[in-house]
Amino acid sequence: MERKLAAILAADVVGYSALMERDEAGTFDRLKAGRKELFEPEIEKRHGRIFKLMGDGLLAEFGSVVNAVECAVSLQRGLAERNASVAEDKRIEVRIGVNLGEVIIEGEDCYGEGVNVAARLEQLAEPGGICVSGKVAREVEKKLAFGFESMGEQQVKNIAEPVPAYRVVIGGAAPPMLAKPLALPTKPSVAVLPFTNMSGDPEQEYFADGLVEDLITSLSKMPGIFVIARNSTFAYKGKVADIRQVAKELGVRYVLEGSVRKAANRLRITGQLVEGTDATHVWADKFEGAIEDIFDLQDRLTESIVGAIEPSIRRAEIERARRKRPDSLDAYDLYLRAMPYAHANTPANTNEALRLLNEALLLDPNYAVAHGYLAWSYEQRFLRGGFHPDDRAAALRHANIALSIGTDDPQALCIGAFVYANISHDYENAIGALDRGLKMNPNSALGFGFSALVHMFCGRYERSTDDAQKALRLSPFDPLNYHPYLALAWVSLFTRRFEEAAGYATLAIQSNPGFSILHATLVASHASLDRLDAARVAAARLLEIAPGWTISGFVKMDLVRPHLMDEFADALRKAGLPD
Repeated sequence: MERKLAAILAADVVGYSALMERDEAGTFDRLKAGRKELFEPEIEKRHGRIFKLMGDGLLAEFGSVVNAVECAVSLQRGLAERNASVAEDKRIEVRIGVNLGEVIIEGEDCYGEGVNVAARLEQLAEPGGICVSGKVAREVEKKLAFGFESMGEQQVKNIAEPVPAYRVVIGGAAPPMLAKPLALPTKPSVAVLPFTNMSGDPEQEYFADGLVEDLITSLSKMPGIFVIARNSTFAYKGKVADIRQVAKELGVRYVLEGSVRKAANRLRITGQLVEGTDATHVWADKFEGAIEDIFDLQDRLTESIVGAIEPSIRRAEIERARRKRPDSLDAYDLYLRAMPYAHANTPANTNEALRLLNEALLLDPNYAVAHGYLAWSYEQRFLRGGFHPDDRAAALRHANIALSIGTDDPQALCIGAFVYANISHDYENAIGALDRGLKMNPNSALGFGFSALVHMFCGRYERSTDDAQKALRLSPFDPLNYHPYLALAWVSLFTRRFEEAAGYATLAIQSNPGFSILHATLVASHASLDRLDAARVAAARLLEIAPGWTISGFVKMDLVRPHLMDEFADALRKAGLPD
């Protein structure tokens, strides 16, 4: 029996069964072509060999761990390029895991824990992503230009000891804020992890997620508590997380975790608050009641947590922390389902967000935050869907409604103010509303991100930079971080710090690869540095994601002062983008 040290790459197709159910023959042909045209050549190019093929995946062995990671990155980049012209429901996406360990050789096959760990790491990766073991990260971190984000120690199936896991940041180095442990804030700090859905019904997953988001919102309004934003804590969704590692990565003293069990019309919520340094329990409780009392259960949970963290906080402050609620759970459900589509900020997703939010407002016309999201969705469609006057009017109308009826809802104020600023260019009133929202909720990463953009649009670069950095500190893993990164990129671009502009544009693209303005920013940054080859590559990527994109359409957005838009346009022309 031969043993040796090897780097193992495990790859598996995401949603294979659903793809085969929709189009068995087409899926088979695309998988076969992808293996022959991409996987086999890339693996052979880096001196690897495939030792096992499954219907929806493969295992490959490499003598060099550097070659294995480089191959994984090339495979994901190659798949992204192949998928660019393929409909979303037909795209082949894979997860990849890479491990370094001892394996047993028997004929052409490999066995052992080294292989098993690679397969488990692959299951932890995101679609289109790569997850590597701690051994791999340590071996290659100084030899490759890719960044690595810690996912903590993961307890995986059939492996006795937890496995340190790292996410590969394909687009470049990890953001600076992730490179070293975050300092604890001076006031009590908490991260609320996604609650486990114990209902046995996958359709109710959004319900548990929405409950946690409302809990985060309520806690965030408390001026005496530093709360990590929802999108950062949801990076741990579905993973077995070490509480001490979570607290260290997010820079908080306390971590809240819990579960939601829904059966018929009854609901049970359990929660426990853990001190992150040594994983000691500070508080635990459970609440049960009829589904109609969901908001009362949430409020009781919020009160107990706040009391455990800061006993001196008065009950009146908890009362002020309660967000204005919809009159109907049905409207609430529709709002919850619309948010991911609104955040994605792509034309197709925007249309779905508009549909769901309009349905929510039919049921509850006075739902302030839904008006805010609807205004944002119409603004997205106006700026990137042909500048139709009806979309502009709808965006302004719903923004004004959000501002008028959402005076006690900081989220509604911040979203409404951002849209109002973009549509009307009345920056003073918009900034006034943003400041009111941020005063009510000083822990709103979303609010600081929008504020950074508005201050950048009107030329207040120092405040824009400050607010962008606050947004990134509050929510370091937030998918909406493309807002503060975009603000920082444009501030850098307009102050002729082109190298910094390119760096921030790259980080923004990592956060939202489908948002065309981010790619245009990278093009202009490279062109301003006379890196015309890099600018043309970025321009080609821009036209891949937005085939009808033109410089004149971009200028027509009228986002900043005319002479700045003209300078931006001149840089884009240097890269050969169409007028």
